[in-house]
Amino acid sequence: MSTHAFIGKAARLAGLAALALVPTAAFAAEAIGASEKQATNWTAIAMFAIFVVGTLFITKWAASKTKSAADFYTAGGGITGFQNGLAIAGDYMSAASFLGISAAVMSSGFDGLIYSIGFLVGWPILTFLMAERLRNLGKFTFADVAAFRFAQTPVRVFAASGTLVVVAFYLIAQMVGAGQLIKLLFGLDYWIAVVIVGALMMVYVLFGGMTATTWVQIIKACLLLGGATFMAIMVMWRYGFSPENLFAAAVGIKTQLAAAKPGITPEAAAAAGQSIMGPGTFIKDPISAISFGMALMFGTAGLPHILMRFFTVPSAKEARKSVMWATGWIGYFYLLTFIIGFGAITFVLTNPEFLDAKGGLVGGSNMAAVHLARAVGGNIFLGFISAVAFATILAVVAGLTLSGASAVSHDLYSTVIKKGKADSASELKVSRVTTICLGILAVLLGIAFEKQNIAFMVSLAFAVAASANFPVLFMSVLWKDCTTKGAVVGGFLGLAASVILTILSPSVWEATLGNPAGSAPFPYTSPALFSMTLGFIGIWLVSILDNSQRAKIDRAGFPAQQVRSETGIGASEASGH
Repeated sequence: MSTHAFIGKAARLAGLAALALVPTAAFAAEAIGASEKQATNWTAIAMFAIFVVGTLFITKWAASKTKSAADFYTAGGGITGFQNGLAIAGDYMSAASFLGISAAVMSSGFDGLIYSIGFLVGWPILTFLMAERLRNLGKFTFADVAAFRFAQTPVRVFAASGTLVVVAFYLIAQMVGAGQLIKLLFGLDYWIAVVIVGALMMVYVLFGGMTATTWVQIIKACLLLGGATFMAIMVMWRYGFSPENLFAAAVGIKTQLAAAKPGITPEAAAAAGQSIMGPGTFIKDPISAISFGMALMFGTAGLPHILMRFFTVPSAKEARKSVMWATGWIGYFYLLTFIIGFGAITFVLTNPEFLDAKGGLVGGSNMAAVHLARAVGGNIFLGFISAVAFATILAVVAGLTLSGASAVSHDLYSTVIKKGKADSASELKVSRVTTICLGILAVLLGIAFEKQNIAFMVSLAFAVAASANFPVLFMSVLWKDCTTKGAVVGGFLGLAASVILTILSPSVWEATLGNPAGSAPFPYTSPALFSMTLGFIGIWLVSILDNSQRAKIDRAGFPAQQVRSETGIGASEASGH
């Protein structure tokens, strides 16, 4: 089947479905497993079809430009800083942020901001510590940077392992969330929804590579920023553009809802209403709060699909510009989600149309922003938000798949198996085969995990990125005494500790595996404080004890790496841009 025929067939398939909304943290998995199918929303499907057909034309155009491995992985390094900043924002402003943070704010008020703050403060680390060095040292993946002065094989095996674990857990969460919410809103069977998302994702990545993925992310970022801005303006307009009036109304509604519960005194109801304006209702113990915040903050600097975006720009200056633009867009977006969350309290919780027989939101608390879209803009705006949410999952899944494919083809096949002697065509072929395998795996796991709590998978992805990828990247670039053995041992320690401690935490041990409450061997919600510390200590301790010949070569290579990372001398020739 030709490329164009395959894309045309995918477009016809795509017209069947409409929305993919991705839950990402503990609150996000609530009530999804038990969701029932709803009546089909034809307005949403029409808008969704327009988006899919438009982006498939972009993929057709991108396919004509994707001739080499550099084109496939990094769009040939031809993306500007502004474009890349929007694409990074599109990759990062997932439906998890849109739905998840607004749902957290609706239920917990002020405490919901821990997600916004945690996600946002990771960007200065990337801006000041990593972006320029990544662009100057790397070619296609973050493993190029981590392995710059080390023995290639062990470091790349570790980097590919860390990347694939992060990508796998992220992909499962995206696919399960997509399938459940398409089923909920548009009347499709769950497995059909998952297959459609998987098929479309494979089309974008297989034929368009990074060029198509980038433009899908840019379009999605513009649509999401526009939709969220409209929702926030409509909420504020109702309250005379006064945040004080909005907050007062939200406190009043929360107080009324608390007072309606049996056995609640007026004083307790007032305290419950007022609690949304202060911290302490969401993460109650300080260690969990610190550990959770560390996972969100440092995990950002270790996410392979985000790090990969710095290799799509032509220079270190454009890489810095990318992060500046991305930080601006993402910061603005998170301000909007805060308004949307409080707007959901006042518009949605008071409207019986959006509530089920038990007084909960139809479809679960994740649906707060979707119900608010209908409340402020009717069915047409709901259709628009549905199309945006589908764009969101597609952009994030495509970026994840691309980073997973590059880890296998570039880090394992080209560098480890072929010892750097693989030609561009064979590397591209391996990458496309890997893309198909990852797509099939994502669909199968998405179907298999339909009934599972998916929240821990995304928090695990952030914890793994913070505990394994970030310490190795940080120490290899900034510490002169770091050695191959130290990076590999410390990295695998962080990787193993983050996975094991997450399994032993209450969110998996009790909520997912069904063990009794209070029986979890590891008492905290996120392992990052412990596993990330273990990763850093492992790298430091093994490196200072390493007196091998290889360690001397590693240390001797640091001055050259430092000059290249800070000046960019030799970067353009090495990257092929």
